[in-house]
Amino acid sequence: MKPAPFAYLRPSGLEEALAALAREPGAKVLAGGQSLVPLLSMRLAAPSMLIDINALPDLGHVTTSREGDGAGVRVGALARHAEVLADRAAGEVQPLLALALSHVAHATIRNRGTTVGSLVHADAAAEMPMVLRLLDGSVDVASVRGRRTIPAAELFVGPLESTLAHDEIAVEAFFPALPATAGVAFQEIARRHGDYALVGVAAVVELDGDRVGRARMGFVSVSDVPAVVDVTDALDDPAAKALAELEPADDIHATAAYRAHLVKVLAPRVLAAATDHARARAGEVTPA
Repeated sequence: MKPAPFAYLRPSGLEEALAALAREPGAKVLAGGQSLVPLLSMRLAAPSMLIDINALPDLGHVTTSREGDGAGVRVGALARHAEVLADRAAGEVQPLLALALSHVAHATIRNRGTTVGSLVHADAAAEMPMVLRLLDGSVDVASVRGRRTIPAAELFVGPLESTLAHDEIAVEAFFPALPATAGVAFQEIARRHGDYALVGVAAVVELDGDRVGRARMGFVSVSDVPAVVDVTDALDDPAAKALAELEPADDIHATAAYRAHLVKVLAPRVLAAATDHARARAGEVTPA
């Protein structure tokens, strides 16, 4: 199929883009286009206008800070997945970024798709929304009314649904740095590498001396929104705690029962790997 007719605008500045978005209720923002263009081609989306932000300056950055309250990685709206994945400093400050990004689609898609675009697309079957939610990150958005920051806990509200207003453009995402005594791990199961995960699991483990003081896990393709479960009180059986709070569903890719099985397989593995990573970073053991 071909997309329905639409107008096209390629603004040269953010103010121009925001003004166009405010006056055109049927408009959509185009950045990487790896999610939007297929929807257009299948006529699952039919915007009156595409506002192509690829000519906007100063939105392609990946910057890191290692100290202070703002320690973490800031990713601009036009930074491609491949650029974030290749950024060595970003991977050092927050290792979960590289772990998850290496599973995002295929290299060709990572070369064009944007990390911020993936976040605001709000697909619970995608890796990066879960990562932002698990890390308690945030997204900065702009409109003609000004700018605001949306915490990840308030960003995702339903299938492919976020709390961005129609006239807002996401301009930057913030992924907090990993504390020195914390570790992360990520694994997913897909039919083929690069396909959407049947189930993906990530963990962040924080040590308190020689024991685990806090453990949280994030899940891909298990619920309608990116899901995070605190498993600190269930270290011996994190899957049971997760499945008590989550409701895997059937779809054309897998049954709910199979997804629950994958959670049971992956959750203890990932929790153990994140714990080992935390201890390695804390200097207790040598990484495997």
